[in-house]
Amino acid sequence: MKEVFYQIIKYFFYYTARFYFKRVKVYGLNNIPRDGGILFSPNHQGALLDPLLVGSNISRSVTSLTRSDVFGGPFQWFMDALRMLPVYRIRNGYANLKKNDNIFEKCRKILGKGECIMMFSEASHHNEYFLQRLSKGSSRLALEAQIEFPDSNISIIPVGINYGHHQIAWSDLHLVYGKPIRVKNFINNNNSIAENINCLRENLEKKMKECLWLPDKNDQYYEKKKMIAPKNTKLEFDELKEGIKNGSLKSEGLAGKFFAKNTRLLKTLIFLFSIPNFLPLLLIKNIISKFKDIVFYSSVKICLGPIIFPLWWLCVGYLTYFIYGENLDFLEYLVLVESLMLFSLYIRQYLLLFKK
Repeated sequence: MKEVFYQIIKYFFYYTARFYFKRVKVYGLNNIPRDGGILFSPNHQGALLDPLLVGSNISRSVTSLTRSDVFGGPFQWFMDALRMLPVYRIRNGYANLKKNDNIFEKCRKILGKGECIMMFSEASHHNEYFLQRLSKGSSRLALEAQIEFPDSNISIIPVGINYGHHQIAWSDLHLVYGKPIRVKNFINNNNSIAENINCLRENLEKKMKECLWLPDKNDQYYEKKKMIAPKNTKLEFDELKEGIKNGSLKSEGLAGKFFAKNTRLLKTLIFLFSIPNFLPLLLIKNIISKFKDIVFYSSVKICLGPIIFPLWWLCVGYLTYFIYGENLDFLEYLVLVESLMLFSLYIRQYLLLFKK
C-alpha cells in the first residue's frame, strides 16, 4: 500500500510542478546510473519542495533524509510511505543524536543494496542562490557505505535546484543532475578516513556548484542576483550560468523596466487579477502566515494549490451556471469558467514576478 501511495504522489507531483512553474527544464538525467547505490546531493532552498522535485523527475525510487521535527503523530504513515527518514540535530536534544546511528546504518544498507538515498549536504535550508559550505555528513555516509560494501558501485550525484523565484509560483525552474562521483575513487589507503571524507566533500562541493546558476557569495553576488529575472530564466542553463558569470545579462527586460516606473499600475493589475480567486488566495495566505520560516512558503503553495483552487473553480462554475448559463451546456460552461479563472491566476502570478 505504501509503495502504491509513493508512486501516486511521485507522478502527481511531477505533473503538478508543470503547472506551478512556468517552465521546468531538466538537465542531465542521462548522468544517473541505472544500477548501483546512489546518493543524490541537492542544494536546499525549498524545504519539502526540494526532495519532491528531485525524486519525481527520476525513474528510480529514492529514500530521503529530512529534519526529525516533521515526523511523528498522524503524519508518520505518510512520511514512511514517502520513504523519508528522520535526521536528528543538536537542537532536537543530545539524547536524540544517538538515534542517528541507526538511521545511518539503515542508509548504508540501502546504498549497499544498490538503492537510492537523498541527503542535503548543506545540512540546513536557506533562501539564497549560493551554495553554503557542505557538511561532511553525506560524504561520510557514502564513503562508509562503500567501505562496508566493497563489491557495490556507489555514486554521488550532485544536483542543482535553480528557482526563478523562491516564493512566487509561475517562475521558471532549472533542475540539473550532474555527472556521477564514483566513491571508490576516493578510498586512498595512504590517507586517514577523515582525509578521504574531506577530499570527497571538496569534490562534491565543486561539482554541485557546477549545477547552480549563482553558486558563490562574493562582492558581486547581490548585483548578479538581479540577473535571475523572468527574461533570463527562459534561457538554457549553460547560457544563463555563463551570462551571470561574465555579467553580460541585463537585470530587467522591457516589461520589468515598465513596471519599475509604474508601480501603482502594477499593484492595481495584481489586485484586479486576484479578484476571481480571492478566497483560495486568502486561505493559502492565512495558512502560510503560520509558518515563521519563509522557505516553507512554496512547499505549502504547491501542496495546497492543486486541491483548493480546483474546488473553488467548481463551486464558482456550479453557482454561476444557474444565474448566467442556464441556456448553455453545463460542461462547456464549466470549462469556460475554469479556463478564465486559471488564466487570471496565471496572469496574477506573472505580474508578481515584477513586484519589488
